[in-house]
Amino acid sequence: MTPNQSYSFPGLVVVTNLCFFFSFSFVIYTFASPTFHHCRHDQRDALLEFKHEFPVNESRARVYNLSSWKKSSDCCSWEGVTCDDKSGKVISLYLSNIPLNNNSLKPNSSLFKLQYLENLSLGNLYGEIPSSLGNLSNLMKLDLSYNELVGQIPASLGNLTKLSYLELGENKLSGKIPDMSRVQSLESFDVRGNSFSGSFPTSLFTVSSLQFVYLMDNLLEGPIDFGNTSSFSNLSYLNLNHNKLDGPIPESIFKFLSLDILDLSSNNFIGPIPKSISQLVHLTRLRLSNNRLEGKIPGCLWKLFELKLSNNSFSSFEKPLQVYDREVMRVLLLDSNSLRGPCLHWICKIKKSLQLLDLSNNMFSGSIPQCLRDFTDALEVFNLQNNNFSGTVPDMFVNATELRALDISRNRLEGKLPKSLHNCKDLEILNVESNHFKDKFPFWLGSLSSLNVLILRSNQFYGPLYHQNVSIGFQNVKIIDVSHNGFTGTIPASYFSNWREMITLNADDDDKYMEIIMHYNDHYRYSMEMVHKGVDTEFERIRKDFIAIDFSENKFCGNIPESIGLLKELHLLNLSGNAFTSNIPQSLANLTNLEALDLSRNNLSGQIPQHLGSLSFLSTMNFSYNNLDGPIPRGTQFQRQNCSSFMENPRLTNLKDICGTPPVPSLTPQETEEMLKPDEQVVIYWIAAAIAYGPGVFCGLVIGHIFVSRNHEWFVEKFGRNKSRAVIRSAR
Repeated sequence: MTPNQSYSFPGLVVVTNLCFFFSFSFVIYTFASPTFHHCRHDQRDALLEFKHEFPVNESRARVYNLSSWKKSSDCCSWEGVTCDDKSGKVISLYLSNIPLNNNSLKPNSSLFKLQYLENLSLGNLYGEIPSSLGNLSNLMKLDLSYNELVGQIPASLGNLTKLSYLELGENKLSGKIPDMSRVQSLESFDVRGNSFSGSFPTSLFTVSSLQFVYLMDNLLEGPIDFGNTSSFSNLSYLNLNHNKLDGPIPESIFKFLSLDILDLSSNNFIGPIPKSISQLVHLTRLRLSNNRLEGKIPGCLWKLFELKLSNNSFSSFEKPLQVYDREVMRVLLLDSNSLRGPCLHWICKIKKSLQLLDLSNNMFSGSIPQCLRDFTDALEVFNLQNNNFSGTVPDMFVNATELRALDISRNRLEGKLPKSLHNCKDLEILNVESNHFKDKFPFWLGSLSSLNVLILRSNQFYGPLYHQNVSIGFQNVKIIDVSHNGFTGTIPASYFSNWREMITLNADDDDKYMEIIMHYNDHYRYSMEMVHKGVDTEFERIRKDFIAIDFSENKFCGNIPESIGLLKELHLLNLSGNAFTSNIPQSLANLTNLEALDLSRNNLSGQIPQHLGSLSFLSTMNFSYNNLDGPIPRGTQFQRQNCSSFMENPRLTNLKDICGTPPVPSLTPQETEEMLKPDEQVVIYWIAAAIAYGPGVFCGLVIGHIFVSRNHEWFVEKFGRNKSRAVIRSAR
């Protein structure tokens, strides 16, 4: 081969071309693709300094992974830290769930060296908000909620012109809400659950970008005024509940055409609902409960998803009612107003959408319409308590499989309970108190496994509570009140053996309440009344661990069931006003949680079980009007009772230890002569003293008799009224 001869090598050409391609691609990638940096050193050092300002318990730090904050690692991978992908600058610090040792944020904190922060969330802080926070000019979201911060909001936060979300809720902040109007990009303002006072922050609502405002649970007062609010406002959610705001609801509130939820409840607003509310075409939830509003309820409100007008003075409905065909309304609370008349037929037009209906504490009358059976499919709470409804209850619960609470108490309803209630498998509360129902005991309710509260009080129910061919069940019942009826017969010794919830309370129920929780993230608090410690008591919040049985004022006879001693979770037991005989069961001493016990006005005999004296929670008791004998237990709780708790048991032997001996009244000679006139003698037999005047002051039992004037008013005037209960007989 000559030097000038050339040869072709195809393989070499391919390799050369590939090398050129990869080299060119590397150059293109190097210049065209973004560079991913690690955390900048100045940002890392500032974070480490900040960590040392809040020494954290190491055992807790491991739980929250704060131990990852080490100089040897990339701070962009640390717990709660987010960096910009390109520059490595720290742009987000989320430490609301990280324990910061309950410390305060210092004005010269190294936190303020993180100048590029866009999102900041801190928890477990005490003290004041430092004004230096206003130097973080890039902040778009600031979350300091659920801390223990005090003092005022620093005016420097107005420098955060990029701020969109400001969350300071659930702290202890006070003072006036400053002018956050300079912050024209603000979308959400949350200062709920503080102690802000003063007048309504009008300037806040001049920010056109504002969408969500949470001012509830503060001390704001006076009228609300939205100033020169633009009708182009984006405000969607406004919550002012639980303040001290007053005056009428201003027409200007309806300039917020984008408003979806409006909550003005628990204030002192007066007057009617402005008619211009019809302009809020996007409104879905209106909450005006617990004010002093009055007048007519606008017909346009029936299109809403949720309408809460409880505890006002509304008197009637605007006509014509604008009821919509589509299934819209889910919640309707009109309770505790002054509404009247047979007006329930319009509810049937709401179709099948209602889940919660409360018309209690009004003056509605007439019958419950048959058409209601067509809208119970989704109904969870149905409350007609304390009205004037009459007639029978329609058999309307065939499809009410979602029903959890039914209260038709304190009306004039009659007949029998509708057996379609048997289909309500999720029913927790049934209250038919103070009506005219006349029926045998509804044994079929025992199949409702979710039933917690059963109240049949003050009706005309009759017959036995027990039937040998029917298993009652009631395994989950916690409160049962069948008092003031006509129930008769004996109660078997094993009657309470299967009442599981009263025997062993679920530990998960402690310190909780019977609140009807709705699936749309709201709640409805149910209240009820029953006799507790001798008086009618309204339970606004029924503790889930409150267990009560009231069988009083019936015609039960025979022995008190021994199995009642199995109900170790019982708090209240009332068997008074019956015809129970024989001894008080010794098993009552097992009821270690018992607070109130009433066995009065029966035919019980024998001794009061001495072991009852060891029941440390038993603060109220009544054994009066029986045939008991022997000593009264010497437990502290017994010694603190009034004599009235044991009266009309003449064979109790140590009653004077509790009642003491009253002083003999001193009389002048003239008074003695007047008393002893033979033609005007009347014998007063003292039965027992009934009233204590105050702590440590009590009256006692007097054995024997005293001769006084027939004009017993003289005696009452001389020695006082209501100091004792006496039986007066002629001595002639």
